[in-house]
Amino acid sequence: MKKRIVMMVASIAAGVLLGYAFFGTGLIGPKQNNPTENYLSSMYQTSSAPSTKEVRANDDQVSASRQNAITKTVEEISPAVVGINVTEIREYQYQSPFSDFFGNDPLFRQFFGDQRVRQEIKGLGSGVIISPDGYILTNDHVAGNAKQITVTMTSGEKYPAKLIGTDMISDVALLKIDGKNFPYAKLGNSDDVMIGEWAIAFGNPFGMFENIDKPIVTVGVVSAKGMNLSTDNGRSYRGLIQTDAVINAGNSGGPLVNSNGEVIGLNTLIYTGGVSQAYIGYGFAIPINHVKSIVAELRKNGKVERDFWTGMEINSVDSRIARYFGLEKAEGVIISDVKPNSPAAKAGIKVGDIILEVNGSKIQNEDDLIAIVHDARTGDVLKLKVYRDKKTFTTEMTLEKRA
Repeated sequence: MKKRIVMMVASIAAGVLLGYAFFGTGLIGPKQNNPTENYLSSMYQTSSAPSTKEVRANDDQVSASRQNAITKTVEEISPAVVGINVTEIREYQYQSPFSDFFGNDPLFRQFFGDQRVRQEIKGLGSGVIISPDGYILTNDHVAGNAKQITVTMTSGEKYPAKLIGTDMISDVALLKIDGKNFPYAKLGNSDDVMIGEWAIAFGNPFGMFENIDKPIVTVGVVSAKGMNLSTDNGRSYRGLIQTDAVINAGNSGGPLVNSNGEVIGLNTLIYTGGVSQAYIGYGFAIPINHVKSIVAELRKNGKVERDFWTGMEINSVDSRIARYFGLEKAEGVIISDVKPNSPAAKAGIKVGDIILEVNGSKIQNEDDLIAIVHDARTGDVLKLKVYRDKKTFTTEMTLEKRA
């Protein structure tokens, strides 16, 4: 009995001592300041669901990190870009199917001859507002012959537009809508364009502007500048800016913009290689500095004054002519006739002279010279580099108003 009592007391004493040991080490008893536990607690707190304010702050940071010169330019320029819809009246000549049987019989032609049919044609293009009072730039081939012009803003508003003036040769037209405080784009300096810099094209390809009331934006670089293309239907395309930003039908008249938000060109045409009517990598814009000079005249006079003459007739130099005159290669144009008292005669030009350069631009053939002359104005002075008797000299020819 005594032995059992001793064992019970010993057991109780051991429990008390064990409890004291756990209490003293902090494994049980009041909670102590445990560094490990504090670290785990802090980990748990930071992984909890963020507040709405924190989410918005994070979104703002991500959005800000995606902003760049391109996105800022698009945001700034887009409101100044417009879609243009036009209605033209074109006249076609209709030939009677019986004309093959009667030929040129005058009696038949008097009553059943060729008929002229007038047809309404719809077209579309792009434009850019260049002043708060509603002046708009576009191409002549977009709106130059239009009888009715409707401009669509990015707000969805539609305005009837008036054709202030147009120039077929430079392919530039100036429109005007009534109103004030319109968003407008700043015109840059195309002489400062750098090959390889960003180029952003805005426009209305295939009429897609109408779907969202916003311009379609494509981005590329300036691929080349000073590009001269063959004269097309009397139009002069010289000194163009080439870009690989995608340009398609409907982009004509829209702005080509640099990353500073400045208009550097007017999107005008594409090269398709004759295999399709779609973009294959070569788009061209009229330099904005050239457009500025045209617009100033259109705004003042409604047209560009080109009622001048040169008084000379020309032919391209072929290999046979080059050999005869001692030229190293076939280039330039040879003078075949000079009218008396004409600008060419006053400049000392003679039959048999070969013009190699005009205003520093090399002349390869007739098209080159015709394009330069066509794009000139009455009163302009052309500096000519001329080949005669196996020597070259320079002279100046003033384009005089036709008598």
